Formats: sequence, structure tokens, C-alpha cells
Amino acid sequence: MTSSIGRDSPIGSSSPIGRNSPIGRVVVLLGAPGAGKGTQAQILSKRLGLAHVATGDLFRAAVRDETPLGTVAKAYMDRGELVPDTVTIKMLLERLSKPDAAAGILLDGFPRNTAQADALDKALAEAGGSVDIAPYIEVPESDLVARLSGRWICRAEGHPYHEQANPPLVAGVCDIDGSELYQRTDDQPATVQARLRQQLGALAEVVAYYRDRGLLKPVDGRRGIDGVSEDLFASIAAATGTQG
Repeated sequence: MTSSIGRDSPIGSSSPIGRNSPIGRVVVLLGAPGAGKGTQAQILSKRLGLAHVATGDLFRAAVRDETPLGTVAKAYMDRGELVPDTVTIKMLLERLSKPDAAAGILLDGFPRNTAQADALDKALAEAGGSVDIAPYIEVPESDLVARLSGRWICRAEGHPYHEQANPPLVAGVCDIDGSELYQRTDDQPATVQARLRQQLGALAEVVAYYRDRGLLKPVDGRRGIDGVSEDLFASIAAATGTQG
């Protein structure tokens, strides 16, 4: 599979990127929970013309469409087991063959560990491709905890609030029905911090994996959404030898 735009072609705000290889570009977007990775993945995929691929969505689509790989994945999921990396990667390669992925894919949430990263590299190499860049949205742990533990809901109707993004007019009181706001156990800072530290360990290993291969491109995730988007886009454009 080839793209109509080569390495030296400019990237416009809506132009896809590609290269002369059997498959399109593969961008691995990295970031901790709360870093805004999902939001940025949607923005970047549209701007770069890349298919946004999250493994959860990939599994659901394959199961829904009853593809051979979807049938295999469903068997594991029905047993409450993790879908093996080999099956996941085959799904990713299959996804790269779809028309909307002609320019490539932007991976969101995979790989989650170094074993998956290594398996992905080997599978892509066999297919004539490779990971082109791994942009990393860097956000300090304290900021992540604040973002993830800022959610509150009202007792009456469950109206959601966030201490930073959507605070109530009066602290602790719902703007809509005047009921008390409370925080679920899963959203409390201590719980969030414990869960986050488990996830950050694996992420650090994946970050190191791509850093060692010269593919990591960190950006400051503390900026606003637009600022982070521009930094990510600039990093990808520079790494692929194009101009925005």
C-alpha cells in the first residue's frame, strides 16, 4: 500500500502523509491517563489524514463484523481473558489494509508494554513498514492526579463537575438542582494516585523503548489543547521530513 504523498511533500491542515512503502505511516501516540491523549489523537488523525486506531474500538468493530480475528478475540473476551498480542497485532495490520488507512494509522493506547512494542516492530518489518515516530505527551504526575481526581457529581441526578475544567458556581453544590456534590471512591486522589503509579511504570518502559530507538518526541502536555496539538503536529512533520 502506498500513499499519494511522499516524504518531501508538504502537509497542509487536511493533507494526509505517506511514504513509498507497502504500508502507510505508523504513529504511536504516548501519554499517561489524564494527559489528553484521546483528545489529541482525534485532532491529529483528522489533520494528518491518518486512521485513528484504539485497540478497544478495534476489538469491538472486529467482533461486531464477525471477522475471523474478531471471532478469535471474542472467545478470549467472553472468558474474561486478555486478547493475545499476536491477535491484536494481526488486527492492526489488517486495519492498515483498509482504504481509510492508506496514509497510515495513529495508534492510541498500543503498545502498552515493551513486549508489545517489540512484537509490533517485528510484525511491521515483515510487512515492509515501521513505526515512524512516537510523540509523547508529557505531564507531571502531580498534574495528572489533579486532572483525574477533580471529578465530582451531584447526589440528586449525577450531574458531573470538574474542579479545573467545569467547577460549580458554589463549591460543593450542584448548579442545576442544588444537591450536594460528592466524589466517588475511584475518583479520590489517593485511589487515583495508586492506580496511576501502576500504569506509569509500564508507560515509562515504553517511552524508554522508543527513546532508545530515536523515535520519541516529547511535548509539554501542560499547555492548552491547541498548543499541544501544534507541538505534536510540528514534531510529526519534522520527523517525517515534511513542512506544515
